[in-house]
Amino acid sequence: MGIVAEKRESHLPEALDQFIAQYPQVWEAYNRLGEAAAEAGPLDEKTRRLVKLAVAIGAGREGAVHAHVRQARQEGITPEELLHVGVLAITTIGWPGAFAAITWISDLLQS
Repeated sequence: MGIVAEKRESHLPEALDQFIAQYPQVWEAYNRLGEAAAEAGPLDEKTRRLVKLAVAIGAGREGAVHAHVRQARQEGITPEELLHVGVLAITTIGWPGAFAAITWISDLLQS
């Protein structure tokens, strides 16, 4: 996947950049696991990205939401589609959690 080489061109948090520099083998293994999980089923790339965003929202992980929104935008997923994932979360995780996620998504759409 070449994530270590590509990280310099992305907007990874500085702490993650430092982790990758210190533990490149761990980062590469993590990415290989992600690739294996992606290839293990029938979902297309766009669907996988939206599912991963939804999981990050449900887990309340702001950093992961930001990361998945950045990746989704690079893959051509529209702002409306991303915000819809947040709206769908309302009836699953409740208004406060879903609205927080909508603001996290919006953070990146406005930047």
